[in-house]
Amino acid sequence: MNPLLEPLRSRYASWLGLPAEDTADTSYEDPDEVRAMPIILRIERAEPPGRTALLEAAAAAALAVCLDERVEPGGEWAEPVQAWLDNRIRKVARRARGAHWLAVLDQPGITIEVDGAEARALVPGLVKEAPKEVSRLQISGSELPADTPGPAPADVPLLMLNPDVPMTVGKASAQVGHATMILASLLPDDELARWAAKDYRVAVRTPSPARWKELCPVEDPEAGWRDNRVIAVRDAGFTEVDPGTITVLAQQPGTSA
Repeated sequence: MNPLLEPLRSRYASWLGLPAEDTADTSYEDPDEVRAMPIILRIERAEPPGRTALLEAAAAAALAVCLDERVEPGGEWAEPVQAWLDNRIRKVARRARGAHWLAVLDQPGITIEVDGAEARALVPGLVKEAPKEVSRLQISGSELPADTPGPAPADVPLLMLNPDVPMTVGKASAQVGHATMILASLLPDDELARWAAKDYRVAVRTPSPARWKELCPVEDPEAGWRDNRVIAVRDAGFTEVDPGTITVLAQQPGTSA
């Protein structure tokens, strides 16, 4: 398991069936010390991207930043990423187009493109110190219509959006980014390496309510991972959804469930 993601693995231990003493206490945050990873979604007015492709790009980009070689000890991104991982894992999705999109390309981060949709995850930092190229971008105001992406590939992780919880594309982008990070924190090195070779690509789909209920590991999260290789993302409830809402299920390939 990747040691860089150990703080994340411990943070979500209570949802993963790990010992309670391994969980981190994040009950208090100094408002001046709140950190977040900006996820910039390219949504051009004339040719907006597909919703599913954009979510898949955002999910991959968030993890790619966390596992980039520049996050290794001594790397130029090591300090800001580790400081973020040691606290609540916040992400803030913003939309950009035209010159504003080009401007954020100069900010440290990684861009992922999926079927023409582009998302750029930036190196996390203090929210109060976000550069103007980022802080000026809209957080809300744009939405993309639902699409029908077809069957999910069997060789990449499947991220399932809660069919009973509507989310904007920005909110969903942050949630699928959480999902890839939590999933990666549990994978052995060989599986993580195979995923990295595919640029951390995923499939984002919305299952039927019945399938969601079948896989959602509410009662026994440890069994959910052991038997179905499924983990759940529970939201803190800062925006859009109630605290504790399970927004996304992530399933690692290799299960017949």
